[in-house]
Amino acid sequence: MIQANECMLRGRHMPHSVETRQNDISTNKQQWIKPFLIFLFFLIGLTATHAQNLQGGISGKVNMVDGQPLRAISVSLPEADRQTLTDDEGNYHFANLNAGSYTVKLQILGAKEVRLPAEVKAGETTILDYQLTRENIQAIQEVVIMKNTNRFSKKESGFVARLPLKNLENPQVYNTVTKELFQEQVAVDLGSISKNVPGAGVPMIANQGRVTFRSRGFETEPNARNGVAGAAFSVIDPVNLERIEAIKGPSATLFGKSVASSYGGVYNRVTKKPYNDFGGEVGYVGGSWNYNRLTVDVNTPVNKDRTALFRLNAAGTTEKSFQDIGFTNSLAIAPSFSYQINDRMSLLLDVEFNQAKGTSVVRFNPYTGSNKIQSVADMKFPYYKNFLSDDLAYETQMLNIFAQLNYKVSENWTSQTILSRARSTINGYISAINGKTDSTASAQVMVGTTSFIATNIQQNFIGDFRIGRFRNRMVVGLDFYNNSNHFDRYHTNTKVFNFVHPSADFRVNSNTIDALTATSAFRRENNSDNTYAAYISDVFNITDQLMVMASVRVDRFQFKGVYDITTGEIKGGLSSSGAQSGPYGQTAFSPKMGIVYEVLKNKLSLFGNYMNGFNNVSGTDINGNTFKPEYANQLELGVKADVFNHRLVGTLSYYNIRVDNILRTNPDDINYSIQDGTQVSKGFEAELTANPFDGFNVVAGYAYNDSKFTNANPSVNGLRPALSGPANMLNFWISYRIPEGKLKGLGIGGGGNMGSSSYQTNTQTAKVIIPSYKMFDIGIFYDQPKYRVGLKFDNITNEKAWSVRLTPQAPSRFLGSVSLKF
Repeated sequence: MIQANECMLRGRHMPHSVETRQNDISTNKQQWIKPFLIFLFFLIGLTATHAQNLQGGISGKVNMVDGQPLRAISVSLPEADRQTLTDDEGNYHFANLNAGSYTVKLQILGAKEVRLPAEVKAGETTILDYQLTRENIQAIQEVVIMKNTNRFSKKESGFVARLPLKNLENPQVYNTVTKELFQEQVAVDLGSISKNVPGAGVPMIANQGRVTFRSRGFETEPNARNGVAGAAFSVIDPVNLERIEAIKGPSATLFGKSVASSYGGVYNRVTKKPYNDFGGEVGYVGGSWNYNRLTVDVNTPVNKDRTALFRLNAAGTTEKSFQDIGFTNSLAIAPSFSYQINDRMSLLLDVEFNQAKGTSVVRFNPYTGSNKIQSVADMKFPYYKNFLSDDLAYETQMLNIFAQLNYKVSENWTSQTILSRARSTINGYISAINGKTDSTASAQVMVGTTSFIATNIQQNFIGDFRIGRFRNRMVVGLDFYNNSNHFDRYHTNTKVFNFVHPSADFRVNSNTIDALTATSAFRRENNSDNTYAAYISDVFNITDQLMVMASVRVDRFQFKGVYDITTGEIKGGLSSSGAQSGPYGQTAFSPKMGIVYEVLKNKLSLFGNYMNGFNNVSGTDINGNTFKPEYANQLELGVKADVFNHRLVGTLSYYNIRVDNILRTNPDDINYSIQDGTQVSKGFEAELTANPFDGFNVVAGYAYNDSKFTNANPSVNGLRPALSGPANMLNFWISYRIPEGKLKGLGIGGGGNMGSSSYQTNTQTAKVIIPSYKMFDIGIFYDQPKYRVGLKFDNITNEKAWSVRLTPQAPSRFLGSVSLKF
């Protein structure tokens, strides 16, 4: 212990000379270790640099025949087992390659495989560009043309014909509304976006937020998503939309008769896809009636080779009604993932989730028992008042899942497998106001749960091949569609109230409705149906400029019946609405033909088409004969143009649609129907997008529609169908943005929508007229690479307008937006 203490004591009190010597030794070690480490790292770095200098790389760019870049194209090096995708500018790059010979392989779904020899030298990058030598391909994996002279006209689509077919080669008419256009317009909902579609009219908003448009005199809903059924019986947020495609005319041959298609056409929602880079945008929109909206768009590669990509779009929105009560709060989340599994196979996964809570918009069904002609503008039904309460709210939830697997079977054939699953639920209160006299009404409120589930499975084989010197582009497909519905809700009716002179304290609330459910009618049932279909469509080139299309679909519909939840039995016979409650099946054939002659190749084409749509009809006539499907057949002629380097793009067409096998009341027994009714819808449509000089853009459309029942019940025969919309509609948007200089990106735009009068009710004895309307918008914006700001004034003249459900439209509204890009 003493020795240890002495040692410790000596350690604390060493002579100065010993301590100095130890410090000198430590210093000397540091002096030679530090230079040694620096020298060692220098050698390592020199070796690595030398090794890299011994390697090279391959870079290049892939363009279409007109010079536009192709993004998301698979580029691979089989010898090095390397693979990547082209970026937004069509560029690709491979680094750290050993010197030697390689093959650059380009796989474009819908085009022939391309193999390019490349020689890599040590320390050098080989540049290898490629431009398609045939046509402006729009590949099946939805290649997006990122740059275009006319930024509001991006017509090429792989969805309309399910083929890589250019607009000028397609005998069918379709309109596109691009993301760039509705961003410039600060259009924050589908109703605002649809203003740019000729003939869409005033959007009809259903009580749970669902939106419906007019097309060629028929009701059409946006229930197609990326070319397949994507039903949404709730609010659809446009945050993940790349564009809207309004496909015109009966389209059952390729799209079926499901909720995706109507006799007027198809509204297809094309969603944003992941791209080969990191980037995104965060935005905010605020405005009148406490409108607040926050959006996020983030994209990133997942792996080093950038073959796995992820994108997330999301939006949260809150707003109050312009009326005295009412609100809507919604949340939308839309992730998407794409993976180039190998140079032949790619996978795309999309999810669309929307959740909303809000109050029903006004739906007014006026009293028509007085048998007179009246206008909703003269009924004294209050424009700014809602007789219900904020606690009569509904909640909706939508979950759509979409998966697509593309596989290049051979040089000429591509396999496309698609699975779509759509689920919408509605809980809470949904209302309408029914007129009892010219000045009184009663509120009808449904309370409970409703859900819709739709499953769509498709297998398509897309070919591009020649028989002799004749080119064929063909799709052969199988389609399975299941629809399943659930209802558990009460239908209540409140006491009658005076809407012209309402009492100060009158208001329908949840307590009122809940107390009525005990004595109210209810609907508790499940129903479902299956559809099995096969189709084939071929575009045959007689010459390079003359081509014909021939298509046919066979469709087997199997209704499983209505299951009564209360009794636990499948219902039989006819329901109260006249529809078949028990199981039944129907088979339908749907042909489609078209012809196109390109007067000027890739610039001007003449076209004609015969198109078909159908709808399954249940029940039997007085003799017990089962009804056949209802059919709509369209004949159309027109011209398409894409001239002056895409600066002028337009379509003119005349169509005639005849609907046969419509049910009408049997004059000998009103309890039965006769299936010999007919309806005709004919008209003229024009669409134009123009960019006459840099920065100046024009989007315009005109639609004339003449519809009438030609063989129907005496009460409506010879008359225009109610809810078919105005006969004349005009839309336009004109804008200018400074293309160069210090104020580059600063712009102003204005537009309008006009429609003639239409009918909510139209019979020989009673008519409810919806007045004509003229609504104008104006906006200013400043778009820069890192940010975008905009101000928008909708309906600047404060015009009063109504939808076909007599829902008052918003008066003048102000919106301001700001977005940060990264």
